[in-house]
Amino acid sequence: MKRPLVSCLLSFFVLIVPAYAQTGGRGARNNNNNTTNTTGMGIPDRGMGRAMFLSGKVVVDDGTLLTESASIQTICKGQRHTETHTDSHGNFSFQFATRLSSSSGGMTDADASDDMMNGRAQRDFRECELQASLSGFTSEVVQLGSRLNTFESTDIGRVVLHRMNPAEGLTISATSALAPPRAQKAFEKGREQERKAKWEEARKSFEKAVQIYPRYAEAWFELGRVQVQSNDLDGGRHSFQQALTADPKYVSPYRALSELATRDKQWQELVDLTGKLLALNTVGFPDVWFRNALGNYYLQNFPAAEKSARQGLKLDQEHQIPKMEYLLGLILVQQHQYQEATQHLQQYLQVAAKSADTDEVQARLAEIARLSTADGASAAEKK
Repeated sequence: MKRPLVSCLLSFFVLIVPAYAQTGGRGARNNNNNTTNTTGMGIPDRGMGRAMFLSGKVVVDDGTLLTESASIQTICKGQRHTETHTDSHGNFSFQFATRLSSSSGGMTDADASDDMMNGRAQRDFRECELQASLSGFTSEVVQLGSRLNTFESTDIGRVVLHRMNPAEGLTISATSALAPPRAQKAFEKGREQERKAKWEEARKSFEKAVQIYPRYAEAWFELGRVQVQSNDLDGGRHSFQQALTADPKYVSPYRALSELATRDKQWQELVDLTGKLLALNTVGFPDVWFRNALGNYYLQNFPAAEKSARQGLKLDQEHQIPKMEYLLGLILVQQHQYQEATQHLQQYLQVAAKSADTDEVQARLAEIARLSTADGASAAEKK
């Protein structure tokens, strides 16, 4: 079977910066509209019918400053929903929606129920949990019912992140805490301008921050993101490299550079970059395992590609990267493991039921069946 066109798999990817711009950047607030609900007796339900604005703060258990934005997620009856993101100090607030719809600003897991997908899902905070999500960390799970005894008590307090071990690479740069106040002020100003999509102003603020403190790794990284957003790819690459020079254990620039390598179809560079990142942190980044598998696939190093894809699937238990199943299936086809390849492509169709490439995957499944039959006939003839 011929290897698929590059675009088949690359269509899954969206660069960090454009996605960041579309969501309004870090710290963007998600203001969902609540709908008043009542019980069957027409009496307002304390858990369902009132507008609730929740707030709190995400902290790291070892006291490290949180300089990377974390996602705030609620889990209600097994349905996970990204509500908002923290600001640069870990603070967050959002309106808790008692009714979710497909047009809401947050994101719902791919395995959401039909009611959730059709906009009919209702939520009672007493049946919900809240946690933070940040690569390289695990989060304390907060039972909202135990923290929110009255509607006046909407501050849920601290949500604690625990660093995952073993991991040398961090999404938080140690250099940020060492930056002088003037550099930190310019950096925070740039972040605010970035959230408002004021790219040119943000670029100037980040440039000021790194001019004051050249080892400000996170400022270099944010400068690179703004440059890529402005289509200055060479400038972005330079800034990402400067971030790594300032702090070689800061993983975010590796991810950004790997995205550029993916877009440019520089497969060896992609494998090298993702390999360096995974050497620093093997547990926090299933998307990086995916990219490493993708690069090895196009370099025709199928055993290495299979190993990375399987590790990525192991970490991505919620199928946030459904293409992982698809890619592993294609890798196994190249190694004539048709039965398992079929299983992974079928699994992809289940977790990505509304994908635009369903017909293409079905065609590949038919081709795998043909190849499997041909291999079986050839083996029989040799006997």
